Amino acid sequence: MNSVRNKAVLAATGIAALATVASCGLGSSIEEKSNGHVKTVSYDTGKQGKANPDARLPSWVPDDAKSVTELIRTTGSERILRYQPGPSGLPPLCKPGKAEAKAPTLAADWWPAGEHKRMDKDCGGWHVAVENDGVYAYQAETVANADK
Repeated sequence: MNSVRNKAVLAATGIAALATVASCGLGSSIEEKSNGHVKTVSYDTGKQGKANPDARLPSWVPDDAKSVTELIRTTGSERILRYQPGPSGLPPLCKPGKAEAKAPTLAADWWPAGEHKRMDKDCGGWHVAVENDGVYAYQAETVANADK
């Protein structure tokens, strides 16, 4: 009799734990990688992305940017970003700059291999490339970028 009661208690505890984890919704927004936690966010426009304080979409992304997708390292400052440009283009903050020598450790199916080597603009510490199929940006992992 005691064994049946213990099994029932264990089963109830397991179900409660599973329900707690499932209700967090971690599977769809944060994914564990060997190089840290990452979070993917997507917005219809740059303006929508800037309204989300948790994602911290960079202020230099134009409000009229479309199809904005960003992969964020939640345990650091590394980020990769892609969007379709709107009529306004890049803001005056963006200046000619050197490509980042260090490749991103973040990876996404929408991020072309070797893209960091083609980045020829600097937008507030972000390395940026304007390509035929969109604007790509990369912020390398550094202590200085931790609050940007």
